[in-house]
Order: sequence, then C-alpha cells, then structure tokens
Amino acid sequence: MTGDVILDEFRDAGALLEGHFILSSGLRSPVFLQKMRIFEDPVRTERVCGALGKLIRENFGEVDIVVSPAIGGIIPGYETARALGCKAVFVEREDGEFQLRRSFEIPEGARVVMVEDIVTTGLSSRECIAAIRKHPGTLVGAACIVDRSNGKADVGVPLIALTKLDVPAYPADQLPPELAAIPAIKPGSRTITA
Repeated sequence: MTGDVILDEFRDAGALLEGHFILSSGLRSPVFLQKMRIFEDPVRTERVCGALGKLIRENFGEVDIVVSPAIGGIIPGYETARALGCKAVFVEREDGEFQLRRSFEIPEGARVVMVEDIVTTGLSSRECIAAIRKHPGTLVGAACIVDRSNGKADVGVPLIALTKLDVPAYPADQLPPELAAIPAIKPGSRTITA
C-alpha cells in the first residue's frame, strides 16, 4: 500500500479530520487522525495492518513478538502480529510507567518490533521501547501506520511507517491566526500531558 492509499483508507473511514485539535501531546493541529474509525472495521484493519506487517518483514526480517503501547496500540499491534504470524503483547502503565504485565514475557533471543498506530512526537513510542529494553529479547525496530512527524520523531530505534505526513503542530501560545480563529476540540482519549 502506498502512502496515498493509506490516507484514502483514513478518508474513506471518516478518520481524517480537519479543524483545530488538541493532540495528546498538548500541541495544536489543523489535522486529526481518528484512528479508531479505521480499527472499528475489521476488514479495513486487516488490510492496513497486513500492509504494515509486510513493510516490517521487508525492513526487519522475521519477528517473534510485536509489542505495542496500551490502549491505542493494542488493535494495530495484534493485527500486525497476526499478519506476521507471531505473538502480540502490550505494555500498560503501572505507577505512571509502561510495563509488561499479565504474565507477558519477552524471552532471550526473541526478535521484537514495537508497533504504534500514529507517531507524532514519539513520546509513547520511546516509553514503550524503554519497557521493552528491560527484557532480554532483541529489539529490531519500530513501525507505525502514520508518522505525523514526517520522519522527525526520534524513537531511539529505526522507525518505519506506511505513510509520513508533514502536518504542523503548534504550542497553544503560538497558533497561526487562522487556527486560533477556530474553537479547539480534544477528540482523542488520552489526557493532555503538556
């Protein structure tokens, strides 16, 4: 799937929104990707995550375990692991820090890839990767459906994406006039961190 095809999937699902949005990072943007509109459709999810699995295999080779951050990464992580024919586990916050729980393990020698849905600043990816590195497996890289940073986010390992976007994001006190004129909404599920 090309980047344009991925964006068409978002458009067709009603998941590519325009307006004034408050991102989970606290930054403001004129574009929001409502990824759950993709994931509510199992056929669309299979198609998109199958393409991500193919991209992972082409770039990183065979993988034993996909690790994703809860909660937004669970569905794409699971479906990508299914496409790769490997295990899917997730990290979740315990005392404010991502941890493997629920008896999940990353054994020695396991080839691991971190899978995210959308990367903007890379913060949750870096936190997920820090949790993975506490285990003896080999982290081979990271993958996401959409890289909103257009390749600028540093997650600490090679990051591949089905598509990259160059969507501006602004601190609340540095909005361009056209964005400042539109009321801001917070469509995502995470609490603003900044």
